[in-house]
Amino acid sequence: MSNTVTCFLPAGGLFRRVHCLSPALRAYSAAGPPSPGIPGSLWRLGKLNHVAIAVPDLEKAASLYRDVLGAQVSAVVPLPEHGVCTVFVELGNTKLELLHPLGEKSPIAGFLAKNKSGGMHHICIEVDDIGAAIVDLKAKNIRTLSEQPRIGAHGKPVMFLHPKDCDGVLVELEQA
Repeated sequence: MSNTVTCFLPAGGLFRRVHCLSPALRAYSAAGPPSPGIPGSLWRLGKLNHVAIAVPDLEKAASLYRDVLGAQVSAVVPLPEHGVCTVFVELGNTKLELLHPLGEKSPIAGFLAKNKSGGMHHICIEVDDIGAAIVDLKAKNIRTLSEQPRIGAHGKPVMFLHPKDCDGVLVELEQA
């Protein structure tokens, strides 16, 4: 992806095509080297890994995706260090993560106390260098929910970004 944008400007009643440098575009670009004079990031965003949904009844939710919708659904995996049990639903281009509390101190128990029917809990985006991403985001005043990454459901380091700094969305970064 280049750092130029094609602009169409009026020229005597017609439009003329020009290429404009767009430094702002770099902030949203995850591909291609930076243009000269525009500093590049030390890390890059990758693909959407999953959307996590907190559910009050894990077996019922897994059955919906497996038996009604025909999706491939994983076995239940307890993650005591995160206070949850998870089930992954494989979709063509991403996954859903069904979350259920593992104990009363689980953060998901608190979420379900406020949202009795469950609901979207977080999104997970892959990054190519989670350490560099954390340092960079903290320098940009984005808060994290822990000091250090922890090992997530896929056996890779993860870090959660504070939803108040991410337009109300809990964002999980996962090492690609």
